[in-house]
Amino acid sequence: MASESRKILVTNALPYANGPIHLGHMLGYIQADVWVRFQKMRGHECHFVCADDAHGTPIMLKAKQLGISPEQMISEMKVNHERDFADFHVAFDNYHTTHSDENRHFAELIYTRLRDAGHIKTETIEQLYDPQEQMFLPDRFVKGTCPKCGAEDQYGDNCDVCGATYAPTELKNPTSAVSGATPVLRESEHYFFDLPAFAEMLQQWTRSGSLQPEMANKLNEWFEGGLQRWDISRDAPYFGFEIPDAPGKFFYVWLDAPIGYMGSFKNYCDRTGAANFDDYWQVDSKAELYHIIGKDIIYFHSLFWPAMLYGANFRQPTNVWAHGFITVNGTKMSKSKGTFIMARTYLDHLDPDYLRYYFAAKLTSRIDDLDLNLEDFAQRVNADLVGKVVNIASRCAGFISKKFDGKLAAELSDTSLLEEFQQAASSISEAYEQREFAKAMRIIMALADKANAYIADAEPWQLIKDPAKAAEVHEICSIGINLFRLLMIYLTPVVPELSQRVQNFLKDEFNWDSSQSILTNHQIEPFKALLQRVDMTQVKAMIEASKTDTAPAQPENPHLQDDPIAAEIDFESFAKVDLRVAKIVSAEHVEGADKLLRLMLDLGGEQRQVFAGIKAAYDPASLVGKNTVMVANLAPRKMRFGMSEGMVLAAGPGGKDIFILNPDDGAEPGMRVK
Repeated sequence: MASESRKILVTNALPYANGPIHLGHMLGYIQADVWVRFQKMRGHECHFVCADDAHGTPIMLKAKQLGISPEQMISEMKVNHERDFADFHVAFDNYHTTHSDENRHFAELIYTRLRDAGHIKTETIEQLYDPQEQMFLPDRFVKGTCPKCGAEDQYGDNCDVCGATYAPTELKNPTSAVSGATPVLRESEHYFFDLPAFAEMLQQWTRSGSLQPEMANKLNEWFEGGLQRWDISRDAPYFGFEIPDAPGKFFYVWLDAPIGYMGSFKNYCDRTGAANFDDYWQVDSKAELYHIIGKDIIYFHSLFWPAMLYGANFRQPTNVWAHGFITVNGTKMSKSKGTFIMARTYLDHLDPDYLRYYFAAKLTSRIDDLDLNLEDFAQRVNADLVGKVVNIASRCAGFISKKFDGKLAAELSDTSLLEEFQQAASSISEAYEQREFAKAMRIIMALADKANAYIADAEPWQLIKDPAKAAEVHEICSIGINLFRLLMIYLTPVVPELSQRVQNFLKDEFNWDSSQSILTNHQIEPFKALLQRVDMTQVKAMIEASKTDTAPAQPENPHLQDDPIAAEIDFESFAKVDLRVAKIVSAEHVEGADKLLRLMLDLGGEQRQVFAGIKAAYDPASLVGKNTVMVANLAPRKMRFGMSEGMVLAAGPGGKDIFILNPDDGAEPGMRVK
């Protein structure tokens, strides 16, 4: 247990409620969740909240396009967002919405405090107005010709061609992106937050260590250019909260969006009683408050937000931590290339712990962009999690179960390697605390290499042949299981689902202090496969599913469409089929056969020759050593190439699209498939 329990509140950037979550979003949420899980494992009082950002013109227009109310649209999107986060094991303590009573309360409270302190000003400004839709147009809802370079079809705030920034009123030939009408200039009274009044306070705060150094340096450009008053109002029609005492005027979405952190936490406190709101938000709070966000919204969180809090007599964040963007295979996420991957599309094809580990293996405390190279992703997960970590358990657990009744040794004569692993808890903990997750993963995988080397050098599979060496094998494998356990304790914040399977296997419960104990004379469960290898065919299927094209819609499942499920059979009929795990000990081409490979299958002491029509799909050498599933009681069939003594199970229509079945790691030749 940590020597002194800390009070910590962590928030994530609020996802906008007009679209689904994609992998670019997931980087920040996974980063935050890993840090929160680590703090909770350390025994700290750590709360993790978020909410949907549910206000603004885009929400209003999208709902109109769908023919539903904004309230219905944001409600349905919230359900989808919560499901995606839960399935990625992002464990928010509370997930709320900015369209809530709590958020309205704090938005009005902060505004009125700022207003009463003289920090709200009004000014009449000119804006572009859509006469057809009868609404003022936000910058991104005006398009026209760039006033600098003449590029057409540019947004009202900046040019994608030359990079120039400008006011929407400067655009040439402007049109409304909502209706296509030509906008006109109209005057409107707007409300402004007097940001320049907080310049000195903000310069001190941004240089106090509350921001990453590169962000503090970037914000200094704003101070050098002079802070400007911030327009916090929008005219009706607008989906949001109406400003008190200002009919027809609404809070700009970016005013109430960060206040959503307070609203969500207040909802959590009132709903669960797990924390006291004032302990975390009052100006004299000793709690820690962290915002984890994307680098594109650093200005709102590091200038406007702390200034609003200060002016309204609330505390400022302890830290605002920004992260970079995601590229896929070295380039910007692309729908046409299939690399603009939605969270749900990923989840339909791959284990979320794969991505959590890959992100962690590359994340640092800096604001660097992160590249999701899909081949490297598969190789790293397979090499590290499967080949190094899970491999330790698979090499040791079988001996414990079969030779020692599933119980670890009562005493261990040499614990020096275990002690080395335990001492690493300090450096791993420090890396997690500093959000240097890549460093933590490097330390853990270096330990995994040492564990595998220990087992390889000890060779328990050789020693077990000598009955006099049984006690030695028991100790070696018990040490191996304990080394595996320590590695999984350290990996728990990153791969929580895998960790839970390991805890079930070990009949143990993990916290950070668990790393300082060793399991002896302890019963474990029989080993089952803990994690499948990443299959590149799954990755490719995910990419294909992510592509956008104009091809006709495919059936929901073309395999079922082309090959419907056969008529029902009773259990007795199925039970007559004897399916067994078999190891492929040899594979070769069959001379004169266009489709066949000759396989020699080991059923665990009995070998069978089987001819399989998989020649177009497999290089024979790639099959040797793999386990597969065969029909063991199929009557032998005489073929012109020889006798086939069974059948290998495979899926797919045939030719190159045929895939033999591979059982999970841990399955052994001769085991019956039930």
